[in-house]
Amino acid sequence: MSEAAERARYLRQKIKDVLLNEWDPIGVQAIPEAQDEYDDYVPRVYSMLIARKPIKEVFEYRLWVENEHMGLTADRNRTQSIAERLVGLVV
Repeated sequence: MSEAAERARYLRQKIKDVLLNEWDPIGVQAIPEAQDEYDDYVPRVYSMLIARKPIKEVFEYRLWVENEHMGLTADRNRTQSIAERLVGLVV
């Protein structure tokens, strides 16, 4: 595997870890069968991060996922923190 491919795989795994272990808005972290619950969001976040999108855009996407896509009421401060954490993965 090339170095670039290995870095991409590593970043995708880190994104998945943040989404499952730190974000986890529906509380599935401890359920073995649900460890892939947020995997569908990884490619979009990955694309945003490698394109060096600003925290504001990552925040707005995460907010949309929670409020519109999942139908939850997002905690804006927590969502901001997660956006910062995600962007920090590529700094």
